[in-house]
Amino acid sequence: MVANKNIIGRKEEIRMLERLLKSPKSEFVAIYGRRRVGKSYLVEEVYRGRIVFRAVGSYIKEKDSQTYKQVQLDHFYESLLDSGMMPVDARPTNWREAFRLLKKHLEGIHTKRRVIFLDELPWLAGPQSSEMITELGYFWNSWADRQRNIVLVVCGSATSWMLDNVIRDYGGLHGRLTATIRLLPFALKECEQYFKSRGFHLSRYEMAVAYMAFGGIPYYLDRMDNEKNLSENIDDFFFKDEKINQEFKDVYTGLYATSERYVDIVKALGRKFYGMTRQELAGAIGIECGGTFTKILDNLHQSGITREYPRYGKERVETVYQLKDFFSLFYMHFIYGKNVEAGNWRTLQRTPTFYAWAGNTFEMLCMEHLPQMKDKLRIATISRNYCWRGAAPNGSTAQIDLVLEWKGERTDYVCEMKFSEHEFVIDRQYEGELENKIAAFQQSKQHTKTHSIQLVMVTTNGITVNEHTKDVNQQVVLDDLFS
Repeated sequence: MVANKNIIGRKEEIRMLERLLKSPKSEFVAIYGRRRVGKSYLVEEVYRGRIVFRAVGSYIKEKDSQTYKQVQLDHFYESLLDSGMMPVDARPTNWREAFRLLKKHLEGIHTKRRVIFLDELPWLAGPQSSEMITELGYFWNSWADRQRNIVLVVCGSATSWMLDNVIRDYGGLHGRLTATIRLLPFALKECEQYFKSRGFHLSRYEMAVAYMAFGGIPYYLDRMDNEKNLSENIDDFFFKDEKINQEFKDVYTGLYATSERYVDIVKALGRKFYGMTRQELAGAIGIECGGTFTKILDNLHQSGITREYPRYGKERVETVYQLKDFFSLFYMHFIYGKNVEAGNWRTLQRTPTFYAWAGNTFEMLCMEHLPQMKDKLRIATISRNYCWRGAAPNGSTAQIDLVLEWKGERTDYVCEMKFSEHEFVIDRQYEGELENKIAAFQQSKQHTKTHSIQLVMVTTNGITVNEHTKDVNQQVVLDDLFS
């Protein structure tokens, strides 16, 4: 196919979608990911001119399932009319009738490949989704699969629903998917490509700050104005837009059956940057540590909102849950519960509040770019990565936020991540802290005694070499994360 000039990055996803279009058989692909990440845009751009039918589910607060279903069916029918189907005497009142109409309509379209796009499938199916999924499965198994020229694409932002009802379904759709795409936010490299394509001339430092505020979410980046500087864009998006609170709710509303519980967890984690254990989190929001809680945590993880990481140092390893959605982190730190009108981003920059946020969030930025760090450090395989906390020789508590273990070369990379507008300066006091951390980790159970240790400084602009930098073995700088 012709190169997709309008799409930034997404090379593997484009390659897969184009391969499905060239396949000699019918294909069924499910795409899922966080809201605003660009799922619909990807499909529409790659399959431009090939989509013979597209229906979009609508989020409705209506509790009456029959009313909800009829609204979605009406939208489905109107989409059929928009696709060229002639009106029929009666609109469909159930999903069997709806898919019969779709089948009849498609039988009259004679093209080499016919792409069917069901966007926001969880909303289309509604709260009582079993009927729609059953009929979708029957439509695929009894007709579409046998046509050998159908590409059926289903998309959904409700990750948990997509996993339970489509990807891991054990009913009519079990084993029917031929491809699955989990669409992730842009990395820094893709953000840089985006900014250049839109006429921005930001420094990589400012791109990093933008990433720490918006994340690699294309929809948010698309809201930026290249006639304004970064501070003005952040002010316009977060501090001046009255809809910012609704945007935060929209990230979670409609994604899950009980969005309130999900928002409670996000808010609790937003107050604890380094995260919370399962027991701490359950206590903070007042929920039992049962199957429902496990399901919610897994859904947030699968949606890319949170991450789970092991923390060593105690008798037993702890699993820590941490908020990693940059938009949500920024919102919780600067907007939620604050008098937004009293402040703006330009007055916050270079203040202690700014540097506290930037220091923590830069660590998350590094965590999200571990492949780039691995390449810079020439690590073939990261055996495991984890956080460590334990007692230092001087009696203080030592914490290492990131340890990369490479068993193949018997090396543990102890990574210190520091945000700074200029070169980071290691003074005598911080040198002592680094020595304590290394000494404490050397004596820990997690450090294999036959392994060597490499102290890695990960910074925005490198470190100033002086008499206190002798223990630093390697450096990773911001530019390396753009590779």
